Amino acid sequence: MALAANMIVLAFGSAASAGAPSLAQILDSSPPGDWRAVDPAELLVMTLPKGRVVIELAPQFAPNHVMNVKRLARAGFFDGLSVVRAQDDYVAQWGDADSSHSTGEGRLRLKAEFDRRYAAGEPFVALPDPDTYAAKTGFAGDFPAARDPKTGLTWLTHCYGMVGAGRAIDPDSGGGAELYAVIGQSPRQLDRNVTLLGRVIDGMEILSSLPRGHGEMGFYQTPPERITIAAVKLASDLPPGERPGFQVLRTDSATFAAVVQNRRFRRDDWYKVPAGRIDVCNVPLPVRRTPAN
Repeated sequence: MALAANMIVLAFGSAASAGAPSLAQILDSSPPGDWRAVDPAELLVMTLPKGRVVIELAPQFAPNHVMNVKRLARAGFFDGLSVVRAQDDYVAQWGDADSSHSTGEGRLRLKAEFDRRYAAGEPFVALPDPDTYAAKTGFAGDFPAARDPKTGLTWLTHCYGMVGAGRAIDPDSGGGAELYAVIGQSPRQLDRNVTLLGRVIDGMEILSSLPRGHGEMGFYQTPPERITIAAVKLASDLPPGERPGFQVLRTDSATFAAVVQNRRFRRDDWYKVPAGRIDVCNVPLPVRRTPAN
């Protein structure tokens, strides 16, 4: 599957020319089968004063952290806590690893899940272009990822909107009680140094427009600056009428291959010299809303 998708990506290179379809046209003409419904059991919904932020979780990369965050959410751990940090061109952070809130069956700290081994033949849609930080980059399901064929390891990459578990110096001092989302340029130097466990698929504009903190590393200095979290719930635990629905474009589809080539060879009127290559964090991962279910 991964090999076929890669061949599709490369085949579009020779077709990149003036008059090629726009990104919107590519998506509008995509067949239904190229889209996949996101399981509501893997959607985390955080309600803030300005709206909801929806996070798609990545249990295939951080199974223990994802399970722990689900347990914390079901225990109401995050409810009433705050967004405590908004560092310009970097991250927004929320939660509190030192909170006295009940964790239910969850834990405040877990063993890090920075990377994992991948199996031979495991689906991975690789980009044809070189990367500064990894031997190979591409997409594992809905997520931007990297691989090292020499070590057999794979990991998620710190692209815009990715969500990770904050930690202290000890690699095993995180667990999901403190979470952050990338709101600026992709800090790829963090790859394999923090456990990434998902990505924001809706409401990113809420996080990216938060007032910047003026303390060290963008932390808010006084309680009034902090943004209170009304609730963090799993979408599957919400009443059907309140449950958000989403579809994501399958990264192993012909439509996604066309999207990649569209971004590698920009033919918009504004672009005069297409780059002919792309970074993993500059490839859009299209998402569309569906009726609540």
